[in-house]
Amino acid sequence: MGGMPPAKPASAAPFTPLDFQLVLLRRMADHNADLVEDARHTLGVSVAGMREANRRWQAMRHAPRSRGAVARYRSILGDPESVTPRRIGDLTCDALLWPVPLWPDLRFEVLVAPGGVAWNEWLVRAPGAPAPELRSLADLTPWSCTVDEAARAFAPARPLEGSAPTRWGLAFTAPDGPQDPDGPQGVRRDCAAEFTYGLLQRVAVTGRRP
Repeated sequence: MGGMPPAKPASAAPFTPLDFQLVLLRRMADHNADLVEDARHTLGVSVAGMREANRRWQAMRHAPRSRGAVARYRSILGDPESVTPRRIGDLTCDALLWPVPLWPDLRFEVLVAPGGVAWNEWLVRAPGAPAPELRSLADLTPWSCTVDEAARAFAPARPLEGSAPTRWGLAFTAPDGPQDPDGPQGVRRDCAAEFTYGLLQRVAVTGRRP
């Protein structure tokens, strides 16, 4: 008989860059549900669609014959926008960058060690994009900066263990609010910041310094 061919089940459809952005958002929803909701509407996807994208992502990662992380990202995101050699301590690796339309000023970075093993995967500022001005605790709003930017702005910062594989923590001290360079120094706060896929999600004040 004629007619339209049967539709592919959702699990058989290609996993797209849109689906990958939904995975990033799903991991951020625990801390910033309102921001995630706005972003989901921007992408035109339902709550069920976001859940399904995350389910399929987990199934791909944990499949018995799952491909390596770099091959998986290439199959979903295409060829990287750039591949740049980078030296970190004694290790020479390649930094692969992909655009993320939801955050035009950011890139998804995968650091690949010799042998093709991906050992770090997170969001970074796009080359040439202006970095945020981080001077005080008041500037540390959700999604305002990346791990590296916060660490540089409030050095010396100390890494903290994240609460999940896609989360990073950072401990540092920051002024409480905007400072007058010609006036007295204000209160400084000990802070613990949490990042998901390298993007700031929340900051907790853990102490006060004179």
